[in-house]
Amino acid sequence: MASAQLTIRKIVGIIGNAIALCLFLSPTPTFRRIVKKKSVEEYSPIPYLATLINCLVWVLYGLPMVHPDSTLVVTINGAGILIEVVFITIFFVFSGRPKQRLVIAAVLAGETLFVAILSVLVFTLQHTTKERTMSVGIVCCVFNVMMYASPLSVMKMVIRTKSVEFMPFWLSLAAFLNAGVWTVYALMPLDPFIAIPNGIGCIFGLAQLILYATYYKSTKKMMAERQPMIGLSSVVVRIGSEKVAQPSA
Repeated sequence: MASAQLTIRKIVGIIGNAIALCLFLSPTPTFRRIVKKKSVEEYSPIPYLATLINCLVWVLYGLPMVHPDSTLVVTINGAGILIEVVFITIFFVFSGRPKQRLVIAAVLAGETLFVAILSVLVFTLQHTTKERTMSVGIVCCVFNVMMYASPLSVMKMVIRTKSVEFMPFWLSLAAFLNAGVWTVYALMPLDPFIAIPNGIGCIFGLAQLILYATYYKSTKKMMAERQPMIGLSSVVVRIGSEKVAQPSA
């Protein structure tokens, strides 16, 4: 029975890896838009910074000398680190606000320093995998919940503006599915450090999907109303340019 359970757990973990990869890649359309417009507009870097620190601590957790038999945890979070570094770099390059760039750089430095200190403390002061699993697992719980809760600022903006334009649907859906699959994975056998934060993540993901369903129509209406205004502005600018270009009599 134990062997069958481990086989099922491995299959669920592989599915979890695939969905988590989709979660990490789901902001790709957002970053295409950023590159195309050469501006981050009203997008927030918080979800990507939160995801990066989350991946860093989970890679540490999944190491054989911390929590054995967690290869699937290491592989997907290692991939997540690479993806988030690319996204954050793009965000940094196209952020037109020096203060925002400074905040991004400071947070990145803080995250790197934190993981380095945590690693040194765990490997020098704790000498069994049970102790290391407990210490790193608690940290992972905290940062995993922070990752899932990071869109709260965006959710607040959605409620205030009644628009989901800056809350990507695929990111919300992938977060919900990812949390659900990893919750199932953590129950075979029970791993509370994976089960608790992903259970909470399910709730946050569902809340985002509910908001999306609530404000999707109003968002389309707002964007449709904005198009004629954009077209009119372009005409005014073009006419103004033509007048400037005309030689004076």
